Amino acid sequence: MSSMTFGQKPFQVIPPEKGAFPLDHAGECKSIMVSFMRCLHDNKNVNAYCREEARQYLDCRMKNNLMAKEEWRNLGYPEFDEKLQNENKS
Repeated sequence: MSSMTFGQKPFQVIPPEKGAFPLDHAGECKSIMVSFMRCLHDNKNVNAYCREEARQYLDCRMKNNLMAKEEWRNLGYPEFDEKLQNENKS
């Protein structure tokens, strides 16, 4: 029997906007992820208090090719882009 009924449009799968990324099977970023999760737990899941831990986790994933390299301002860290630019000028 067909899963389509009359008048329904067929379901179309849409990939995520940034694409899929591999899981960290080797545990390369596990300690940083645990630190981030601990921060969230300690701060009642208010992620604003854990921005630095989240940034470190994203940085680890980018350095280990577990996600595409992205500019920090596109990930919500515009101040970190400015800090890196100032360090490179020195």
